[in-house]
Amino acid sequence: APLPPEALERLRAIGERLASGEPVQYVLGQADFYGLKFRVSPAVLIPRPETEELVAEGLKFLRALDPEQAPPTVLDVGTGSGCIALTLKKHAPRTRVLALDLSAEALEVARENARSLQLEVEFLQGDILDPASWAHLPPLDLLISNPPYIAPEERSLMPRQVLEHEPPEALFTPTADPLVFYRALARLGKEKLRPQGLLLAECNEFRAGEIQGLLQQAGYAAELLQDLEGKDRMVKARPLQP
Repeated sequence: APLPPEALERLRAIGERLASGEPVQYVLGQADFYGLKFRVSPAVLIPRPETEELVAEGLKFLRALDPEQAPPTVLDVGTGSGCIALTLKKHAPRTRVLALDLSAEALEVARENARSLQLEVEFLQGDILDPASWAHLPPLDLLISNPPYIAPEERSLMPRQVLEHEPPEALFTPTADPLVFYRALARLGKEKLRPQGLLLAECNEFRAGEIQGLLQQAGYAAELLQDLEGKDRMVKARPLQP
């Protein structure tokens, strides 16, 4: 039987959106991440495969903790769709997971994902660049983040599809300093991470060395980890004890 006109119309609209370069995840309203389905909208960054490696590293750390100890606490900074926070909660269920984002629209998407995945994460609206927004946070075992790490002047190097459709505030730093979020993470970590805690962040491969240096200067033992393509993609840092 031929398709009813409204189905044809829907297909035509989808075809047009795809032809205009809109990412398929936004057209379908969902993305796969670490074997889970996440709702995504243009208010959030589309989850990337590299970020699955960040999550795997976070899970490795959480699983190595002593199960006899109190449940660990994790903070995901710049949670977006909630993909990092919710995947950690799914695979390390006794963990208390907090997730921070500046965008109310992003948090709405993240909360919707928490409901559909039936996972409990505490979502908070706040700006990591403002220490007042994290003053009240509890001590943390893991601080994890995929922060905006592209400097505004690097816009021209970005694929058009990304520039035209994904939220700029999730990609670009608000100032000319491309490391501004790593400086903030370093400060937050020094204040909130427990002595055996860990800071894990995704990074721009071209600035990974600078980020490692910044963390070392801030009082961390920091190492770089490579993604599956062998690029410096993550920094793993532990606060040095005075």
